[in-house]
Amino acid sequence: MASRRQAARFLLQCKLRPQLASRRSLSTFTSSTSSSSPWARYAGFAAFGLIASVPLTYAMAVTEPLSMDSLSLADRDEQQKKNEGVSEASPMRLRMEKFIKEQQDHIVKALEELDGAKFRKDEWQRKEGGGGITCCLQDGNVFEKAGVGVSVVYGTLPKPAILKMSANHKNIAPNGEVPDSLEFFAAGLSLIVHPKNPMAPTVHLNYRYFETAKPDGSSGAWWFGGGSDLTPSYLFDEDAIQFHRDLKDVCDKHNKDYYPKFKKWCDEYFYNKHRGECRGIGGIFFDDIDETVSDKENTFAFIQDGLKSFIPTYVPIVLKRKGMPFTEAEKEWQQIRRGKYVEFNLVHDRGTSFGLNTPGARVESILMSMPLTASWRYMHEPQPGSREARLVEVLQNPKEWV
Repeated sequence: MASRRQAARFLLQCKLRPQLASRRSLSTFTSSTSSSSPWARYAGFAAFGLIASVPLTYAMAVTEPLSMDSLSLADRDEQQKKNEGVSEASPMRLRMEKFIKEQQDHIVKALEELDGAKFRKDEWQRKEGGGGITCCLQDGNVFEKAGVGVSVVYGTLPKPAILKMSANHKNIAPNGEVPDSLEFFAAGLSLIVHPKNPMAPTVHLNYRYFETAKPDGSSGAWWFGGGSDLTPSYLFDEDAIQFHRDLKDVCDKHNKDYYPKFKKWCDEYFYNKHRGECRGIGGIFFDDIDETVSDKENTFAFIQDGLKSFIPTYVPIVLKRKGMPFTEAEKEWQQIRRGKYVEFNLVHDRGTSFGLNTPGARVESILMSMPLTASWRYMHEPQPGSREARLVEVLQNPKEWV
């Protein structure tokens, strides 16, 4: 029977209809970085930092049909996509997968139009399970490096992980009954763009979804996370204001408490502790957004609006800055600031750390966020009163831009 199941596997492409999520008024929340358990965060970050999976399909191409009880969550989902497609009534995990893959294509095309060069696209799998789609552009006309990655993962949580997660998500173990294991799903889209011109800012974005599954395949505990942040080498206040205003508009459409909470969270998360300064001028960052904050449909609608806002928010900034003149000294300052960017990603970023410590992880996809070039100069300090010194002052004392 096992050999029959193995012979029945094949990959599918799903054809789905766009999700039209209803929006109802959202409640405020009290989630914070200090209260979230490491396992909860790491499992969510796994969807965008390292592991990503294109699920294997078990087809009904054998003489004896497979029992649903014998199928994993990934098997069930592939059968549903094959037999029914994906609609607004489909599980959220299938709708999220479709959405981020569509957005990856859209973002890649928009950045290619801006740069004139093409992305390299790699679809890959890891022997331990999972895979992903990594799109990367290097040495372009506008971008020194740009990466857009999608990941979709199915796996099983052991009991110790479930216990840790239950501290922050009570419904993962209803009535205090902790199972020995739980199937889970995690998916996300992550991108990073490093322009060539030091006057154009680096940008980072990620949106992700995580859920556990009940034995019948229905959704158990779930939560969303994500955000976007800007890292300039030279600060243009108008760019910072536009970037934050656009993010605030997205947040306010769903909950007016979101922007101030998520902006503060972003400043605190993207902080280089050993340097005493933020990585950039911030944006929004959030994690563990579940039913205690808002219902699933409205939260998904917020995620969709956030991701869709990337191109109209970032591209106009690049168009203004990509052709500006710059000096060799200004280019060197960009390299020094990129060195600080690398420091944060390798020393403090939880997603990078989780990815690099996961057996079978695809290191090239994890480190896609690294700039192509960076520099470290011993005891380098910007001249007092210079534009470089003003940037450092803002990074040490985050501003309220809107």
